Amino acid sequence: QVQLVESGGGLVQAGTSLRLSCAASGRTFSSYAMGWFRQAPGKEREFVAAIRWDDGSTYYADSVKGRFTISRDNAKNTVYLQMNSLKPEDTAVYYCAARPYTIIGTMPGAYDYWGQGTQVTVSS
Repeated sequence: QVQLVESGGGLVQAGTSLRLSCAASGRTFSSYAMGWFRQAPGKEREFVAAIRWDDGSTYYADSVKGRFTISRDNAKNTVYLQMNSLKPEDTAVYYCAARPYTIIGTMPGAYDYWGQGTQVTVSS
């Protein structure tokens, strides 16, 4: 059974950085794609970034391109989201997700497994 556990959220000021972690277990993830999504109050869950576990190729939402970086550590089975130059509009619950295909997806429905989420709050 796939388990995803996020950590690293918190309350920060605008312009600062946070790094989220997603510890994955229960499978060999070499043929998976991993994604980060976020959901602000009253809004739909939206795509943030994704990475192919096999070759490390990445894809980003336009709203975070150049500020956020997704990466993975094969030895630790962990995916990271480095968030720099944070803005108040980045405030949301951030979710890690996994799909058992190497092709990256950008829709929540493309992912089979989800973590419990971690809150990120950016104050102005």
